[in-house]
Amino acid sequence: MPQKFYITTAIPYASGDPHIGHFLEFIQADVLARYHRLQGEEVFFLTGTDEHGIKIAEYAVKAGKTPDRFVSEIAEKFQNIADALRISYSYFIRTTNQQKHWPNVRKIWELLADNGDIYKGHYKGKYCVGCEKYVTESDLENGLCPFHQKPPEELDEDNYFFRLSRYQDQLRQLIISDEVKILPGFRKQEVLSFIDRGIQDVSFSRPKEKLNWGIPVPGDESQVIYVWADALTNYLSGVDFAEAGVTFQRWWPPDVQIVGKDIWRFHALYWPAMLLSAHLPLPKVLFVHGFVTVGGEKISKSLGNGIDPIAIMQKFSVDADAVRYFFLREMSPVEDGDYTDEKFITRYNGDLANGIGNFLARVNQLGVLGRGTIALNTNTFQDAIVAAYNDYAKAMQEFRFNEALVFASQLVKIGDGYINEQKPWELLKSGTDEAHEKFNQHISSLTLLLGNIAQLLTPFMPATAEKILIAIGLAGQVPDAWQGKTVTFQSLSPLFPRK
Repeated sequence: MPQKFYITTAIPYASGDPHIGHFLEFIQADVLARYHRLQGEEVFFLTGTDEHGIKIAEYAVKAGKTPDRFVSEIAEKFQNIADALRISYSYFIRTTNQQKHWPNVRKIWELLADNGDIYKGHYKGKYCVGCEKYVTESDLENGLCPFHQKPPEELDEDNYFFRLSRYQDQLRQLIISDEVKILPGFRKQEVLSFIDRGIQDVSFSRPKEKLNWGIPVPGDESQVIYVWADALTNYLSGVDFAEAGVTFQRWWPPDVQIVGKDIWRFHALYWPAMLLSAHLPLPKVLFVHGFVTVGGEKISKSLGNGIDPIAIMQKFSVDADAVRYFFLREMSPVEDGDYTDEKFITRYNGDLANGIGNFLARVNQLGVLGRGTIALNTNTFQDAIVAAYNDYAKAMQEFRFNEALVFASQLVKIGDGYINEQKPWELLKSGTDEAHEKFNQHISSLTLLLGNIAQLLTPFMPATAEKILIAIGLAGQVPDAWQGKTVTFQSLSPLFPRK
């Protein structure tokens, strides 16, 4: 049986229309899923939408819709954009799914309770509805939530609590030892610093009179399970934890979980503590990415700058792969990254139109200029290709997506430089068989180089990679089968027309 790879994104909160900020981690996760499939691994890739909570109930009322209809429409938008971006998820989970998700939430709650980690208590303090998070003064900036720029609500109510403090020392040791590996390293230190300040038990429910859009607490219909306890359990629901069958045994635990920097606390503390309480194996890697800004501004409803990826595709008449490439190449995987139309066009023209697209056109034109058919018997670039693959593999293992793409671009530059230096078209002027054979050797090397560039691009730009391989007659074959193959060149339209 092939090795398994289970990867998850955080599930975005279905309180408003999707935008480019949501899809950075969808794209990052998709790159890893595709990369591991190329390594021969069996991949389960889970994403979806988080659909309970006070904020959603309030927004549904404002929209004149039932909460169920409201979240269904939002979830459909997320799924449509994910599909347009070629996100190759295995399952799209929705937390309102009473058959797929709810039994898992009830089961995890019961396991925590059976372990003595759920108890009734009284909460008096602050709550950010926007974050659906209990907060303290230290979480605020000038009395406001730093993410929503609004003051939190003051709560005074009876709730069920989760005994998070019980796991403080265990969590600290797991994170220090990298048994739960948090990337990048500075996020790991941030988590450890938070733990060292002392972690307290967390309220895990709300009174039904305050929150009626959620999953009832087992055995107490007067309380509704806290939205984060509900949402985090989706990672178990996706692989049928409650059924305790072969699906769960095959896939659990997650190999990589990708989340934004605003929710690391839930995933680095609450989530592993819940699993420890339930005596379940822990996720192996938690990868934390930064935010997407637009023109240097945080995406917000008040600014109206939440551009969705399809709008970018339509505005510039580009394929989804161009949008994927921008977010993976332009932006640091771990720091905040900025989008502007100008940056998008500069990167598109520079790397795609003038880079990859132009190199394909040059090789194709040379192939057509010859006799149209080439036997791939020569590969001058083998050493450069092997070096690029090694560097690329290391970058992918460390989630350095932008740097992995650099190694593909370097091969493009090597190929362009080779054409400029060798001027293979001049060999055809003599008309001799010897010159033509030398010409074919050049084109063989360039074609194999281009095929390997396509292989490196496959996780990032799947449709583009396929177009390149089709253009050079190598589609549907593994690289080991390319050597000695005869390929035919035909005239092509530009892969990336300049903008």
